[in-house]
This record gives sequence, structure tokens and C-alpha cells, in this order.
Amino acid sequence: MNKPETQAKVYVVGNINVDLIMSTLQQWPQKGTEAMLEHSDLRPGGSAGNTALALKALQTPCQLVANQGNDYFAPWLAGFFAESAPHWPVCDCETSLTFGVTHPDNERTFFSNQGHIVRLNMQDVLQQLPALASNGDIVLLCGTFLCTALLAEYPALLRTLKQRGYHVAVDSGWPPQGWTPDLRAQTVGWLAWCDTLLLNEIETLGLADSRELNEAAQWLLERLPPQAVCVVKCGEDGARLWSAQQQIHCAADRIEVVDTIGAGDSFNAGYLTAQLYGFPAATALRWGIRTASFAIGSSPRHYPDWQTLICGIEEHK
Repeated sequence: MNKPETQAKVYVVGNINVDLIMSTLQQWPQKGTEAMLEHSDLRPGGSAGNTALALKALQTPCQLVANQGNDYFAPWLAGFFAESAPHWPVCDCETSLTFGVTHPDNERTFFSNQGHIVRLNMQDVLQQLPALASNGDIVLLCGTFLCTALLAEYPALLRTLKQRGYHVAVDSGWPPQGWTPDLRAQTVGWLAWCDTLLLNEIETLGLADSRELNEAAQWLLERLPPQAVCVVKCGEDGARLWSAQQQIHCAADRIEVVDTIGAGDSFNAGYLTAQLYGFPAATALRWGIRTASFAIGSSPRHYPDWQTLICGIEEHK
């Protein structure tokens, strides 16, 4: 399949940071001791960073809307996003960094500083976006609860994006403080400006304060605009979509999982690529799963390009 023509673009807004991932930690060391691990991987990370890297590999028109610090990590990180980085405002602070360790059961533990991402604000975002969207342009807001300055401006930002004509997708992630009643009410208040909600299963249940997934998704769907969709990433169970017209389930690929970090971000890239080119919802779910499967089944991390994605989909029909 040849790639369709489009003038539209995906703008990814949110957190980009340095990821240092090490494995495998068999048990927590005692204080004051040292532990040697077998493997390390230094790479760009963060929800926005992961999504933008996957979109770039898919050859999807995209721009990463972010900011940056001014330490020695800043130019290294910017080098992965050469087309977007010249537009990023520079903050007088260290680069945001996440150190992660994986355990024998493939679970991970993360340690993060605050760094530049907590300083990203609404003005930074809007000055990197066209004042008027082109037909089909998508803005994905992600890393919501980690970009704390921007979080305070979300209602105004969402309204402005809709006024400018963008299709707005949101992947808020899980709040570090958990779903408190106040935060849940605040987040639900944004849904009226959200066209595509992209959450994982735990986030969906937490935001809706529910124990049952279908009930939670339907509850969220009722608070979205009439033509909006609620997409839930369900790991080994694939992905599900709810809209006013239909419910769809797409099974996961059978793969050997190597590294699950950024699985949901990779899914977002595949899903929004299909959406950008006007493919139906079922295709978007399949593309999301396929892109995530490539990512989590690889080490070092890599993503499919357009032809690899399409060939993989055709083989599974």
C-alpha cells in the first residue's frame, strides 16, 4: 500500500526526557553497597519523546512541541529531534532525567527528577503551533501530570486548541499522587474539549472511579463530545474502542516481550497515524498494536517504518 497524501500533521505536546534503563535487578541492595547490572540503555524518553520517535519512524508528518534545559544533556536530547528542537524554549535548569531498573518479572521501578518538563507552559506550547490548524491536524497532549506548569493551564489550553481547529487527543497517564477526588473532577472537566481519549486500562478505571472497564469507558464517553472516541490500551488483551456508534476490540500480537517501557506511547503513534490518513477505527487499533509490538519486542528499541507496518498488517489479515 502506498502512503496516502495528506497536508495534516500530528503535534505531540508534553514531556521529553533522558531515560537511563538498567537491568536486571534481582533484589534491592543494602544501603552503602554497590550492585552490578548486566545491561544499560541510554535513550530519549518521556511520553511525548517516545511517541514522536515512533511517528518519525513511521514517516508520519509530526512535530514535537516541548521545551529543554541548558545542561550537557540538552543538545544530546535535541539531536534526536532536529526538525522540532530549534523551536523549543530553553529553561535555565537541568534536563529532566529518569533512571529505571527492571526486575526479573519484567516490572520496573523509576526514579525521576523534575528538570525542564515542569516548566513547560501554555505560552511555550501555543507559540510552536500554527494559529489556525490545517484540515486534519491533530494535537496529542501527553505526560499531563508531569508537566505541572502546563497542567494548571489545561482548561484554557484545550479551549484554545479547539478554537484554532485542532483535533485534540489526550493521554494523561497516571497521576503520581493517584486519582484524588479533586484531581478526578478536574480531569473529567477537560473531557468536553477532547476528541480522542487514549488511556490504559488502569488509568481508565481510576479516572472513572470504577471497577469494571466497560462501565468506566461508557461513563467517560458520556462526558466526551458526541463524535469523540474513548480508546483503552489493555496490554495482553489488545485494545478497545468505544464511540457513540460502536465498540471494537482488537487482539494483541503474539510476541516475545523484551521491554514494555513506552508501549502505550508507541500505540498512540500507530493509532494517530491511521487517524491522520483517514483510516477507520478498527484499522487504527491494529496499527497502534502493531507499532507497540515492534517497540516492546526489540532491544535496543526500534519502531516499524511505513512499509514494515503495512506488510505486518497485511500478513495478519
